[in-house]
Amino acid sequence: MSSYRTRLEELTAARGRLCVGVDPMPSVLEAWDLGRDLAGLEACARGIVEELGEKVAVFKPQSAFFEAFGSAGVAVLERVLADIRDAGALSLLDVKRGDIGSSMAGYASAYLDDHSPLRADAITVSPYLGVGSLAPAIEKAVAAGRGLYVLARTSNPDGHAIQTGVVDGVSVAQHVVDTVAAGNPGWDHAVGLVVGATHEDLGCDVSGFNGSILTPGIGAQGGTIESVRRVFGDASALVLPTASREVIGAGRGQLVARATRLLEQSEQLG
Repeated sequence: MSSYRTRLEELTAARGRLCVGVDPMPSVLEAWDLGRDLAGLEACARGIVEELGEKVAVFKPQSAFFEAFGSAGVAVLERVLADIRDAGALSLLDVKRGDIGSSMAGYASAYLDDHSPLRADAITVSPYLGVGSLAPAIEKAVAAGRGLYVLARTSNPDGHAIQTGVVDGVSVAQHVVDTVAAGNPGWDHAVGLVVGATHEDLGCDVSGFNGSILTPGIGAQGGTIESVRRVFGDASALVLPTASREVIGAGRGQLVARATRLLEQSEQLG
């Protein structure tokens, strides 16, 4: 398998740079006229991929909405991940796992191993036990040609106090950015960042970063493609803009039109 970076670059060149969140939350199920049950979960999640599977480069299922239904919900997630593969798109599973030692290795096997039914092309991970604690996931991702996105400056307001906190003259977010950037040449540039689209000031410098930047918060959270271009500057070329409710939140009938509009807007990111 070619590297995650190569596959991402090739697919976004062909389909445009947009990541669509697969977040079958109660409000979305209601907009789709579906019940808040397992059948509704599956119809919504798989319907998103069915409608957009050959148009969008990357899908980001949020694991929490599937886990809420127990093992049956996780089985639906397995089928959604398979649908994404069958559509020729990339899956970026939003699980935000973070642990140490054998536990982190277990998470890495669950989501990045070639033989796992929950395998994804990339996953989100949390560095708040130290970026070094992610080593088992980084090793697995590089070996398997998959990717990671490390939380650096998230889109939620509550992240501000921790992520912009300063230790030894460097903010926590900047420490994450710099540590990942330093390791990426040896990691096949498989490790990216999560930096939200909702900030007027990022609170960290990503201008010299050397990987993909997942940028959630487009639409319902207040971020726009224009604000991303303005705030990220030259680093906009690395950005993978991400929208969930903005695309999926008005029902199935609006899905393609909303995704198409954001795809057209994302062309301005370079």
